[in-house]
Amino acid sequence: MTFVVTENCIKCKYTDCVEVCPVDCFYEGPNFLAIDPDECIDCALCEPECPAEAIYSEDELPDDQEEFLEINADMAAKWPNITEKKDPPEDAEQWDGVKGKKQYLERDGA
Repeated sequence: MTFVVTENCIKCKYTDCVEVCPVDCFYEGPNFLAIDPDECIDCALCEPECPAEAIYSEDELPDDQEEFLEINADMAAKWPNITEKKDPPEDAEQWDGVKGKKQYLERDGA
């Protein structure tokens, strides 16, 4: 099983979760983080650290967020690994909780 970064991370991209990951399974895109499902050890340390509450256990993934399991796997294979916390985007608070952000997901490299 794995943890999954979901839609609310888009344009928020807080990196608090990255610092607590013991296996460095986070990958950074331009406006989103992804978890590599093959590297995640299901330790659950990242979930409570996410200020945007955008991380879920695979078995607790809301129905409308299931596609993010595949998105995480795809993007983790393309994006660079991130292991240290960074400042969030200046407008992160404005985007936190906004619905329908998938259209803003940038899939190019970080």
